[in-house]
Amino acid sequence: MDQTEIPTLLDLAIQNLMVNEPVLIHALEEIPRELFIPLFIAAFSGERKNILKAIVSTWPFRCLHVGTLRVQEPHCEVLEAMIDGLQILPVQNSSTRAPKLRVLDLRQDADCRTTCTDISSKFPFCFQSCIYSQQSILKIQEACNNIANSESQPQSSRKPMELFVDLYFDGTLRSRKFLSVLLNKVEQSFGSLHLCCRDLQISKTSDYKSTLKFLDLVCTDHLGIDQAYLSEVSTLLAQMIHLDSLSLSRIIFRSCKGKNFRNFLTHLGQMDNLEELSLSFFSIRDQLNKLLRVLPPELDFLYLTFCELSHKDFISLSQSLQANHLKLLNLSNTQISWEYSEPFVTLLENLSGTLQHLEIDSCLITDSTLSAVIPTLSRCSHLRVLSFASNPITMPVLKHLLQQLTPLMELKYVIYPVPVHCYEQWNSHDTLNQQKLAEVKAQLKGMLQAAQREDMNWTMCSE
Repeated sequence: MDQTEIPTLLDLAIQNLMVNEPVLIHALEEIPRELFIPLFIAAFSGERKNILKAIVSTWPFRCLHVGTLRVQEPHCEVLEAMIDGLQILPVQNSSTRAPKLRVLDLRQDADCRTTCTDISSKFPFCFQSCIYSQQSILKIQEACNNIANSESQPQSSRKPMELFVDLYFDGTLRSRKFLSVLLNKVEQSFGSLHLCCRDLQISKTSDYKSTLKFLDLVCTDHLGIDQAYLSEVSTLLAQMIHLDSLSLSRIIFRSCKGKNFRNFLTHLGQMDNLEELSLSFFSIRDQLNKLLRVLPPELDFLYLTFCELSHKDFISLSQSLQANHLKLLNLSNTQISWEYSEPFVTLLENLSGTLQHLEIDSCLITDSTLSAVIPTLSRCSHLRVLSFASNPITMPVLKHLLQQLTPLMELKYVIYPVPVHCYEQWNSHDTLNQQKLAEVKAQLKGMLQAAQREDMNWTMCSE
């Protein structure tokens, strides 16, 4: 709380309750439900694990979201405490307040409130409810409604529940412990708890094959995989038809002409909702056209870093309908030499009406290449961020670029390289002349002031 703020009576009441943990936990059976939300926020912010567990077990609303609250790390102990508090078995003691919680959401979401508004007294409505899995509350409720008049169907004492979580399989002890707590709760539910993972990040897929069996991958809309065989990637993609974002790094396969690559393209072509694709250290030289062909035309974000793109690949990019409406393009660590400048310029012309973010760091772009690109770049009217760090550019060309870009009123951030004259030896940080660096910054700052574009932030990348 800000020191200038005067605590309200509610704040003081919450603080007093937090002082005596046993009393507070016992009082949860009786306190008004309006106090639960501020109590939860205080307990979460203070990392009071026992109180959190008790609050979850007696939560009087149908859903509970971490929402805007800050999580210190993805697999922290406060989230484990909340999982532990989930009441899977029906409450035996009739004097105990019956828990209403049906949806527990452990994800951080700036647009999500702690709990959703009650819409219906008969159905546990939640704006975040899963709509894809057959084990989701929505699907189960729909099935129950269809057989409501059938006396032959026994009613289960376990009400369906949903647990939303973003998972990071990174091999650390912390993440392994979190997964153990999570999977134990799923096993205890005997099928009544649907584990819904919207954002799944995996390092070394082969280490988590058994764990992945607990997930209904049809729910996943963001997938990131680092270090895997392409066949393993395809196996996962076959179950993920609703992906919005796909990130692949250091994926192993023999050839772009083999069966594994064809299978990968087949599954990728079924991603009608895909808006973002990121490939890094992905050997696709001379074959980019095959990949672009299967992408949806609504693709907004494309990252192709460390992909060793050829002249043919740049031509494919410039001619691809799927790459004609990008908002973000990242080609960092891909050589863009003079002979590539023509298709690259054509690509930028195609994107001039949509491109907002362009990254071309460490592309060995020289003065001649950048000079060829500047006229088209200056027509990208919606450009907001431009990064071209770690390229051998001279000061005259850098100044010319600034002059041409100042009319772009939406452009606010430019990350530029150290001009070559500031190095005693090119791209060696130890040989930078600090006085020359200061002079460069002063000159560019003066030019921005003269153009009345102090709102445009030019940052030098000297690493």
